[in-house]
Amino acid sequence: MGLETILAIVLLISLTFYALSGGADFGAGVWHLMARGPTRRDQHRLIGNAIGPIWEANHVWLILIVTILFTAFPAAYARISTILHIPLTLLVIGIVLRGSAFAFRHYDVSDDDIHMRWDQVFAGSSLISPLLLGMILGAMTAGDFPVNPDGFFESYVSPWLQPFPLMMGILTLLLFVYLAATYLLLETPKLQLQEIFRKRAIMAALLTGLLEETVLLLGKTGAPRLWGELTNSLWGGIIQLGIGGLTITAVWFLITRRYWWARTFAILQVTLTIWAWGFAQFPYLVPPYLTVFNTSAPEITLQVIMVALVIGALFLFPSLYYLFRIFKSHALLGATDRHD
Repeated sequence: MGLETILAIVLLISLTFYALSGGADFGAGVWHLMARGPTRRDQHRLIGNAIGPIWEANHVWLILIVTILFTAFPAAYARISTILHIPLTLLVIGIVLRGSAFAFRHYDVSDDDIHMRWDQVFAGSSLISPLLLGMILGAMTAGDFPVNPDGFFESYVSPWLQPFPLMMGILTLLLFVYLAATYLLLETPKLQLQEIFRKRAIMAALLTGLLEETVLLLGKTGAPRLWGELTNSLWGGIIQLGIGGLTITAVWFLITRRYWWARTFAILQVTLTIWAWGFAQFPYLVPPYLTVFNTSAPEITLQVIMVALVIGALFLFPSLYYLFRIFKSHALLGATDRHD
């Protein structure tokens, strides 16, 4: 296995960690936007307390993705960042606004108009950013990058404003809100809030399962390589059955109020979904021309990157373990899981 392949796997692992951590933070922001009824303030407080200690650290995975893509696959990075510069710029703006709004609302007066506006910016950015992220991945999967474009729209707008990227954006959003709902179940001992997010998690799980099949069907014309790998191969069929089985199992645990197990199977479902996409896409970063092999940096550069990753991992993983042990040990161990 060459260094290009290893770094491509590291990219996929980083994307998985970002979805499971930072993606769930985005999903929590969406639930913040949708909070209604007499428990609205309690929901907001729960969401703020859940993501407050860790949301900044979760973005380390996105930084790692961009860094590896820029240094290890510069030709692909240049092409992607040029063709998709509009959604990428909007995504960065959304992430910055979301983080700034979340920080400002924490230190502002809790019941004035400015605080409400920060709330709206935080929730709105949490909704838009996952959509853009999914659309970017969808455009890369479709590979509809123009070679000799006729104008601005065809060059920089059309590749990501197609049915397949749009549905990928919606699927990404649903996956994130699904994760967030299952995580929040273990963040509170209040049965009333658990019941609210249990129903939301079930709804999100069912919609996610339905939309995954819709995206796959759209891939028949929008992303033929993805469609072919997942429908015309044995491993593709096994993965689809696996995702469906994990979805059904997660919903069953939600119905029976076994929240720790529900979260575990939701994580497995989302992870398998991401890896199914990654393996179907390999070795292409953007089909049909840009692969991890023909866009990679020189061998010496890849070796330096690998050394830097190993050294960085020696600091990153213990730091994350310490952070989550301090602030999330109760949720990770399921201390608030009350299904009896």
